[in-house]
Amino acid sequence: MSAQGLPCLSAASHDAVALWAGNSTSYAVAPMDLDVLFPGAAAVDIAGLAYDNRAVGPRDLFFCVRGFTHDGHEFAAGAVERGAAALVVDHLLDVDIPQVVVDDVRAAMAPAAAAFYGDPTKSLELAGITGTNGKTTTAYLVRALLEADGRQTGLLGTVKSVIGGAELPVERTTPEAIDLQRGFRAMLDAGDVACVMEVSSHALELGRADASHFAVGVFTNLTQDHLDFHPTMEDYFQAKRKLFTDVGATRAVLNLDDPYGLRLATDPEIPAPITFALDHPGATYRADYVRTDLSGSHFMLHSPDGVAELSSPLRGRFNVSNVIAAFAAARALGVPFDTAVAALERAGQVPGRFETVDEGQRFAVLVDYAHTPDSLENVLSSARSLTDRRLHVVFGCGGDRDRKKRPLMGEIAARIADHVFVTSDNPRSEDPGAIIAEILTGIDRPVERDADRRAAIFAAIAEAQDGDVVVIAGKGHEQGQEFAGGEKIPFDDVTVAREALREALGGVA
Repeated sequence: MSAQGLPCLSAASHDAVALWAGNSTSYAVAPMDLDVLFPGAAAVDIAGLAYDNRAVGPRDLFFCVRGFTHDGHEFAAGAVERGAAALVVDHLLDVDIPQVVVDDVRAAMAPAAAAFYGDPTKSLELAGITGTNGKTTTAYLVRALLEADGRQTGLLGTVKSVIGGAELPVERTTPEAIDLQRGFRAMLDAGDVACVMEVSSHALELGRADASHFAVGVFTNLTQDHLDFHPTMEDYFQAKRKLFTDVGATRAVLNLDDPYGLRLATDPEIPAPITFALDHPGATYRADYVRTDLSGSHFMLHSPDGVAELSSPLRGRFNVSNVIAAFAAARALGVPFDTAVAALERAGQVPGRFETVDEGQRFAVLVDYAHTPDSLENVLSSARSLTDRRLHVVFGCGGDRDRKKRPLMGEIAARIADHVFVTSDNPRSEDPGAIIAEILTGIDRPVERDADRRAAIFAAIAEAQDGDVVVIAGKGHEQGQEFAGGEKIPFDDVTVAREALREALGGVA
């Protein structure tokens, strides 16, 4: 234990990251009594927490979580063999170690993890970003503004995590509760004083973010996605709403341009919200006179602190919304107005978010993560505004995900772009040709189709001429393509686009 009675990591950020990464659910801490985590339980020394029986170490507490495909109770015996000291279960099992019986094992994880790691977000200033689109860009921007104010800030997101200044990859947008609380502890021990994290609807619905203390919560927007998990859009919305009600972010920053944001702004359970908008005159923070081109975006920002002329290297009207969301959140966290203005003008490109690929060609190539109908329409509309020549788009839809959005995305691509290449995204267990066929039901004109994503990107770039814009949508920052049987092959849209450009330019960049 530390002097404050909290479990400690090494102060070195490298050690903190190394201990936090991977499947291990515990690091070297002084044992904590089980009855501290669950009052009334046996007084058993607990060295760590685990929800995956393969990651159980000696004297760990194993949570028998019921998942979508497996029941953790079935793996309890294996956890005992690996040295588990106790179990958290929803019914007693025939094993000879102490068991804590709870109504919902998953729901028990977050408060137990927060207690075990010393309730780190009581000391770590935490900002949570939720919404369908714009979470990653907004999170990057909020972190940049906090760091500009001299606050070492961690990041948990879709593209990467940052702990104590060291970067590491991520497996899911919002980690499981045990991993999440351990990450917060690692941030504090590595010198971080704040953290910005993307908060997914899955995480909110499954209680991963419970027992975390959010100083600020940001709602970007809500559009069709994840209807393979949430039965309806209303269920999807109610999951997002939990950040501001059940989890209880202290300050809410809400998008009035979005109808769901308007609902949250008038929700009696969300007091005194801070609002932002491009088109809603009553917002706390508002942008007008918006101009956007390949150099970035330029607009007038209206705020409680006055009016400022602001420029950002991020392109597209949708990114202006992300910029003012981040600005509002940073101000709510106490970043000085002038510091925020200056930092936003320097905050650069986010990987896979309207990212420029430049090899000296005389047309633009942009890579974006757009994988929902709304995000694809936003990206293509913004790209259309950048050129009076032709707009090309390469996109597909993910397998084993919401099928209803496939024809919608096809219709959007055919309506806005001049030249459409329908290809694979991450087909997963589905037949790539069948996914493409569902996309094509929304398209009423001839388009190109090729299930080979690499070939489609090469073909689109080969077709581009001076002044055109090529958008490669759907995968953004992702470094692999997922196929049946869990096979994942290396694939990076930016890298493939560079190879295609070099070929189109005759090998001369």
